[in-house]
Amino acid sequence: MQRYIKKILEARVYDIAVETPMDEARGLSERLGNRVLLKREDEQPVFSFKIRGAYNKMSQLSDEEKARGVITASAGNHAQGVAASARHLGIKATIVMPKTTPDVKVSNVRRLGGRAVLHGDTFDEARAHSEKLMAEKGLVYVHPYDDPDVIAGQGTIAMEILRQESGHIDAIFVPVGGGGLIAGIASYVKYLRPETKVIGVESNESACLALAMQKGFRDTLDQVGIFADGVAVAQIGEHTWEVAKDYVDEVITVSTDEICAAIKDIFDDTRSVCEPAGALGVAGMKKYVAREQVEGKTLIAIDSGANVNFDRLRHIAERSELGEQREAIIAARIPERPGSFKKFCAALGKRNITEFNYRYSNDQQAIVFAGVQILPNNGGREELMAEMREHIEDVVDLTDNETAKLHVRYMVGGHAPASVDNEVVYRFEFPERPGALMKFLNKLGGRWNISMFHYRNHGAAYGRVLVGLQVPAAEHDQVGQFLEEIGYTYFEETDNTAYKLFLG
Repeated sequence: MQRYIKKILEARVYDIAVETPMDEARGLSERLGNRVLLKREDEQPVFSFKIRGAYNKMSQLSDEEKARGVITASAGNHAQGVAASARHLGIKATIVMPKTTPDVKVSNVRRLGGRAVLHGDTFDEARAHSEKLMAEKGLVYVHPYDDPDVIAGQGTIAMEILRQESGHIDAIFVPVGGGGLIAGIASYVKYLRPETKVIGVESNESACLALAMQKGFRDTLDQVGIFADGVAVAQIGEHTWEVAKDYVDEVITVSTDEICAAIKDIFDDTRSVCEPAGALGVAGMKKYVAREQVEGKTLIAIDSGANVNFDRLRHIAERSELGEQREAIIAARIPERPGSFKKFCAALGKRNITEFNYRYSNDQQAIVFAGVQILPNNGGREELMAEMREHIEDVVDLTDNETAKLHVRYMVGGHAPASVDNEVVYRFEFPERPGALMKFLNKLGGRWNISMFHYRNHGAAYGRVLVGLQVPAAEHDQVGQFLEEIGYTYFEETDNTAYKLFLG
């Protein structure tokens, strides 16, 4: 640990980075019953903490290494840090980025003078290509997280935190991707304030540190989701793991909905919009407070970045109420007769209806899809469902049903006619870029009749499609093999409750 303390104290980040403020989040503090502070790394020149580590590494290169030029692979924030550092130091920089990288990050790299090369759909594919180019052209690699000088650069955040908050700090919540940020912060904090908890927060779609903590060694995730693209890493770094395994107190994982709710929380207190990875600290803090029931503590969250595409905000806004547990999605069967709809609304009590979909089904029954505003406490949904079941016999909670939230809510009323038989349903995810949807359709081809299709662009890195195919029972084994060959992530949803109620 001591070698990192020396490196952090000697880090040359302030040639280009700034000491960011630590603001009290008054709204969150009041709601959570604790003093909540936000370390505003979104206010760096490239709107992310990554400039610290990139510059600290590059400023220490020899003249010969600088003349050769540098290369890196990045999903965006490290790329901008490298590009800005290269311009400041007069170094040529090549940055390999996944094709799914948000446009705002790609354009900023180019604006800063970096050469952006788009390759592959994931960070691992981009990294492999960057290593190939490095070997071919003799470039110097600047790792986004797994390098002692990069770790030390990120560790200067901890130095600022302890200087800005001289009183007792109970816990610091740190977003985790490859681990450079948390390794730097944990090294410094645990050396000077060992009583302060350092808690990592990961998306549950890319929880590589949680996996390593569970197994006791570095392992690779089979699949990585990239809603929080800034932390979409399949394996924790080697250098970062050596620090994290000894000095990180715990790791909390959070869902997409919880991340979206945290983005809204930060906006409400600061009027700034952070990216999904940047909101992990707040999302984890909220989960920790709810679990531990702590009050009157001083809690710090790292707001690590604000590089988010504007068109993703629609998706974030839609999911934030669910993440805050302020909305429930329910479905109900009610008799098709006068007064049934009134009875359904009466069962909701004084709760606001945020969304309502209904369509005539048959002479006997109607099926209702509704969004209902609830109280943001642990009993909100349970209380709603208990009250509904006192008045409505057949009611289902769909709040945690991804197919219901992503697709069915926009397709209610589309029951298949009797002529549609042998229908099987799959949900797909594919990289969102120009031509991707047509490529998907071309791969699907005309082997089986498409009986249902729903696609919606969420402004996210991955597109989502719900497809119904008419597949004779004798060909079910063939369709599974065919879908594996397509190569896209898919989930069979034929038995999904939401599908059966509204579409099947």
